[in-house]
Amino acid sequence: MSRRSGFKISDLRHYLPYVLLIIVFIAGVWLILTLGAKLNTRPQPAVTTTASLTALTSGLKENFRNPLSVLLLQIIVIIIMAGLFGRLFRRLGQPPVMGEMVAGIVMGPSVLGFFFPEAMSFIFPQSSLETLRLLSQIGVVLFMFVVGMELNVRHLRDKGSAAVMISHASIIVPFLLGSGLSLFLYPELAPPETSFSAFALFIGVAMSITAFPVLARILEDRGLTQTSLGSIALTCAAVDDVTAWCILALVIAIVNATGVVVSLATVMFTLLFALAMLFFVRSWLDRMVKESPTSTLHSRRLIAGMLGFVLACALITETIGIHALFGAFIAGVVMPSSIDFRGFLKDKLEGFSSAALLPLFFAFTGLRTQVGLLNDWQSWAFCGVIILVAIAGKLGGSMLMSRWTGMSWSQSFAIGALMNTRGLVELVVLNIGYDLGILSGRIFAMMVLMALVTTFMTGPLLSLVKTEHRSTQVAEAV
Repeated sequence: MSRRSGFKISDLRHYLPYVLLIIVFIAGVWLILTLGAKLNTRPQPAVTTTASLTALTSGLKENFRNPLSVLLLQIIVIIIMAGLFGRLFRRLGQPPVMGEMVAGIVMGPSVLGFFFPEAMSFIFPQSSLETLRLLSQIGVVLFMFVVGMELNVRHLRDKGSAAVMISHASIIVPFLLGSGLSLFLYPELAPPETSFSAFALFIGVAMSITAFPVLARILEDRGLTQTSLGSIALTCAAVDDVTAWCILALVIAIVNATGVVVSLATVMFTLLFALAMLFFVRSWLDRMVKESPTSTLHSRRLIAGMLGFVLACALITETIGIHALFGAFIAGVVMPSSIDFRGFLKDKLEGFSSAALLPLFFAFTGLRTQVGLLNDWQSWAFCGVIILVAIAGKLGGSMLMSRWTGMSWSQSFAIGALMNTRGLVELVVLNIGYDLGILSGRIFAMMVLMALVTTFMTGPLLSLVKTEHRSTQVAEAV
């Protein structure tokens, strides 16, 4: 007779000690409380059923609104919204990160706060935003570490001068146009306490950014990664990212410094940190990884060690005064060149940070973005000019330099469209400017819209180039 066919006496004997233990526990607690009640001489308030229900309800409400509960509610809502918008934008032929960026705007005062202000204040009370900001910064630190790992320095050297010329043109032209535009933006849009030099330099940097990770995803989705066009675009974007982040670090050092001596000291500390990482730490990490065993236990320790290393680098640059993200980026750049090792780290860190922590950053950015501040035609005119200048500088500068290096007009236009992709990296830069007090709420909203527009147009422009290329081939065949 099988065990499933019926109950046996042996089963009762097996569970009898456990049942007796439960009975003894209940009886013992009852006896202790009964004897202890005689020791309590304090008067006890009369408790009615209504009072008990009221106390229960108020207790549940209080527990639901404590800081941890509010944060958990925010994370749940943000992850759900990011997932929904990510899927929607993927169906529209856009990178899912675009949907997550738009989801952040929707959850902010521009949409949710405008139509349902009570719901926004319930989910995102003002007192909880600092906690959300700090947690989102951890996600961005890990993201910048992954971005740094995706850069292949040897690959940059192998691509020759053409990629360097294109990438630097895609920085110089928009930087000059953006800083020149600051002459007109500064009187109307800059915060009162911000100097013109800080404002102009930062606008120039913000106009020069290319989102290397988003560009890489677009090329991968379209099967262009292994093509000549994709290889050149990736190399240009990589050089662009390294150069732009170095310029941004210099700008942050100038803005945070209280004098010439402090500014020079910050720049020197930054250079020393970067040189030490590139020439000493990189070789040490290479030796450590080569000598490490491949056991599962060691892999877990390796993840903990690398995570601590990234956070330590972020702490150093934050202490220097150029922002924690720069340290995380450099930490990714100096990771051992082993493709398997980088893939292992990326697989372990990117999944959690991209799915759970980065959406928090998008939501926090959305909570800062107040499109309602653009409440007159002058504001929208400024916004339109910013978008046009950003496109002309980035797309135009990259396209003309690509043509100068010998590419066809269609390839040059495709390079320009890809380099015009700003995406998440632009939002990171804009939040730095907002935190430093360089950007006001109005121009922050304008720049966020510029980042969305320039990223959204990349896919359609690439499709247009592909369609025109096919049409040309058909015409030539006829």
